[in-house]
Order: sequence, then structure tokens, then C-alpha cells
Amino acid sequence: MNRRDRRTSHATESPRTRRIREAAEREQMLRARGVDPMNPQRRSRESAPRRGRWKRNVVLFLVIVLLSGCTGGWLLWQRVTAFNDEVSSAGSLSTSLFFPLMGSDRVNVAMYGYGGPEHGGGSYLADSIMILSIDPETDTTTMIPIPRDLWIEGLPEIPDNAKINEAFANGFVRGGVYEAGRAATSVLSKVTALPIEHWMALDFTGFKAMVDSVGGVTVDNPVAFGYTWAESKYFAGNWDGGSFNAGPVFLDGTLALDYARTRYTSVPAESSDFARSVRQQRVLVALRGKLGGGGLGSLGPGLAIMDALKGTTEPLMATDLSAVDLYLLSGRLGADRRIELSEGVILEATSNSIGQYILVVIGRASGTDYAPLQAYIRAELARPLPTPIPSPSASLP
Repeated sequence: MNRRDRRTSHATESPRTRRIREAAEREQMLRARGVDPMNPQRRSRESAPRRGRWKRNVVLFLVIVLLSGCTGGWLLWQRVTAFNDEVSSAGSLSTSLFFPLMGSDRVNVAMYGYGGPEHGGGSYLADSIMILSIDPETDTTTMIPIPRDLWIEGLPEIPDNAKINEAFANGFVRGGVYEAGRAATSVLSKVTALPIEHWMALDFTGFKAMVDSVGGVTVDNPVAFGYTWAESKYFAGNWDGGSFNAGPVFLDGTLALDYARTRYTSVPAESSDFARSVRQQRVLVALRGKLGGGGLGSLGPGLAIMDALKGTTEPLMATDLSAVDLYLLSGRLGADRRIELSEGVILEATSNSIGQYILVVIGRASGTDYAPLQAYIRAELARPLPTPIPSPSASLP
């Protein structure tokens, strides 16, 4: 039917027929547009475009992710804060290392290992003393082990003169582990003339827990040796403590502590404090490897270590650095080089008035003169590192 015929046909319609026809045409038009004729405000379900529904789903997904991230972040921060409150005298939100590590001056941090309440005699004598000296400009770290037998005179932190490891114990008697760290670091800074503003200390139980929390570590041990803990058995050649093979050696927490501490060994070169400090460094380098290079990969091991070091009646670790600063420091646990305070070079062995073995500074004008030692450390730090810079593992004997 052409347009003229339709007009003629419509002209002859009755009013009722026309209304029915117009209603049918309107319904057909609405359906063609995807609108439900029974509810013009809503598109029919059969023909509604999916674009709007897709957008709503994306927005809902993003909201869920955001809420999950906020919840997870909050729970993570609660764990970090709980750890910080147990081990640190600094606030959770504080950072003392962030800007210095981006500067030009060296950042020096003292590290102490000590026996703790589960250890026998000398529970709070510093068994291990190290300085991490970080050069932000070259992004390198120098480790300076301090022999615990270094003799100290003329400092108020050790009023009766004694070996340097007694500074930590004296401080502990006066005010607990935080005073121990402060006092020992004050002595260390005065003796070396290095500005050492921060410290961290770990007892033997904490050391074992830290290694176990990351599933143990593997070190490359260059020389096989047996060991004992008794001096009498050492002279008798009875190595009842155990032994470590040459090559890659897996260490759980207990073995890592033995490896780092033992000094009665079947190999004379492994029986000195200097050898012990090298072995301690190997363990720290292996721990740094477990922690990774930062970012999300370090999150799991870092949380495991935090959980292992808190929640006990006695603090297994103490520091004046916040958890944020400890994270920044974790990538520096290895060393690009070491400065050895060796006998015959800057230190010489002698004995004190009661016959104890001690180390004193070569070239000193008096017992309170540490200038030769300070000059030696200053000169060694000024030496350029070899090019290319060796890896931490390559720098170990």
C-alpha cells in the first residue's frame, strides 16, 4: 500500500479504530528503541545495552580492591606498629635514616650481639661489635668489626677501665638494654671518632629466631673446621661441639649462632675474634639475600622476622631506629669491604694488671690516646674501593 492509499485508508477510519492503530504503532516504536511499553522509564531486559552494566561492574570491582587494599594496609601497619613498640625507642612513623641516606655524609650504625637472659655468665657483655659505615654518594657499605678485647681507659661509661665489651653490660646494669645500647655507642664513637648516632642490638635467642624465621641460610664456608665450647677440650683436641664442612653450608638458627660465635676451633686461623667477625658477616650477607632487594619481595621475610622477634617476656632485639629505618637498613647488612683492626698493624696484644688478654692501640701516647686508631680508620675509609666493586660474598676471605 502506497502513502496515498494509507492516507485514504486512515481518513475513513473510525475514531476508535484510529486510537487502536496509533497505540499499536507507538508500542512498536518503543519496542524498536528497547523500551518496555509497560514501563517507558525502564529499558526492557531483553534489549538493554550491556555497556552500562559493564561500567557498573568495573566500578564495583575497583571499590572492592580499594577497600581490600586499605584493610590489608591497615592490618599490615598494625603488625609493624606492634613490632616497633616492642623493640624500638623511636616512634612508628619516625625515620632517622631516610634523608641521611640520600645525603653526602657517611651514615654510621653500631650493631651489637649479646648473650641475653638465656646465656650463662657475662649475659650482657657485647659478644659482637660492628660498625656499618654507609657512603650514600657511592651507595657502598664498609663494615668495621671492633675486637671485644680492645682496652678502654679514661671514659665515664667505663669508669674502672675495662675491655670495650663491658660498656654494653655496664649500661644494662644502669638502665636496661636501651641504656646499654646508648652507652656502648657513646664509647664506640669516642674511640673511633666516627659520628655514630644509631644502634641496634640482638641477643643470641633473637639471632636464632631471626635465622629460623626465614627458613635458615646458606653460607660459603672456605675452610672446614671442628669446634668446641670448652677451653680444656680445645687444648685436648676434642671437637665435641660439631664441625662445618668446606663449601656451601646450610645453617638453621642454632648452627648459625654456633658458626658466628665459636672461637675454639680445629683451625688456628678460625679461632680468633677476627675470624669470628668474618663468619658473622657471611651470615648477615646470607640474611640480606633472604630479605631481597626491597619492595614486595621483601615483605614476607620481613614480616616473618618481625613476628619472630616480638612477643616474648624479654626483648630479643632493641634499637633506637624505627621499623621504617630498619627496613631501609636491611639492604645494607652486607658489606662492600671490611676494615680490619688487626694485630701488628694498629693493635697489639698485651695483658692488664690481672693478667687478662687485651688489645691496645699501637703508637698511643697514653692509655687514653685513641688518635692513632682514629687516624687509621679515617685513612682506610678514604681509600677508594676497587673497580669494579666486588660483591659482598667476594670480599670475604
